[in-house]
Amino acid sequence: MAAMDDHSSDEALRFPLGPPPDAGDYREVREGLFWLRQRLPFDLDHINVYALSENDGWTAVDTGINSRSSKETWTRFVEGAMNGRKPRKLVGTHLHPDHVGLAGWFARELDAPLWMTRTEYLHCRILVADTGRPAPPEGVAFYRRAGLDDQALQRYRDEFGGFGRLVAPLPESYRRLQDGDVIDAGGHRWRVVVGCGHSPEHACLFDEARNIMISGDQLLPHISSNVSVWPTEPDANPLDDWLSSCRRLLATIDDHTLVCPAHGEPFTGGPARLRALIASHDRKLTTLMNGLDRPMRVVDVSKVLFARVDPQHSLLAVGETAAHLNYLVFRDAVRREVVDGVHWYAPAA
Repeated sequence: MAAMDDHSSDEALRFPLGPPPDAGDYREVREGLFWLRQRLPFDLDHINVYALSENDGWTAVDTGINSRSSKETWTRFVEGAMNGRKPRKLVGTHLHPDHVGLAGWFARELDAPLWMTRTEYLHCRILVADTGRPAPPEGVAFYRRAGLDDQALQRYRDEFGGFGRLVAPLPESYRRLQDGDVIDAGGHRWRVVVGCGHSPEHACLFDEARNIMISGDQLLPHISSNVSVWPTEPDANPLDDWLSSCRRLLATIDDHTLVCPAHGEPFTGGPARLRALIASHDRKLTTLMNGLDRPMRVVDVSKVLFARVDPQHSLLAVGETAAHLNYLVFRDAVRREVVDGVHWYAPAA
């Protein structure tokens, strides 16, 4: 679930591990640290998941979606690199299906408990429970306020509940992770570093001694994670959370940190990438303010921010646009009025 191609920091990035493993395969990239590449049936066609080897087992970090190919990849890994040893635990960085789609399978088939932050686990349970339900009136009202037409609103109704179709039934219990917790794996200590904005309580893992960070979707080399407002919390300010998290990561890693992301290839040069991500959103905010020359709806502003919005991704564009508008509303730079059930935005001055 990522968006906004951004290559402004590419010159500062280095990819010391070379090309990725083939889809469905794995490679040991540091002592006890395995990089697995899983297939995804989306425009973003892969996810990186990781395994931390230990003497009496191993720890998985993220899983891939609930699919046959994902299960086959993990089965080959268990039988090959791990010589049949089962995982001791699964760490889910955050709630999205490509990250915890097989958490239930890990718990039931491999006897590996799920470790996750509380907000991510509970939010994931809620979204999975939406499967099979009709779209709620609050959600329809949210997108109607944004200015979506009847055809787009019907697409929202038709697609509602798709989240849970990619997730095996979640474990009914979990082990809570909190910012600053330490996970021991194979003699290495991985500190939990929480970021917010892309998801509510995203857990990165930082091995300070070896200067390695497993970043999930919190820091990616070539694309910026989607930062959106969703119908469940229409007045949220996730962009402020995201920018604050980027600044926090800037104070945590350095130019030599090996960043192991969920998408793309492991890289160094993380601080330059973080500064580029912050600058990218700053440019979006400037573009928005310059283009807001009259009262506009969210769907109108999205055309200012994005050169082209594929109908298939229109809800993501609305969510990301709403995040930028809410950020400016919180700063009293933009005012919002409701006319006939639709939100209209204009400069505050």
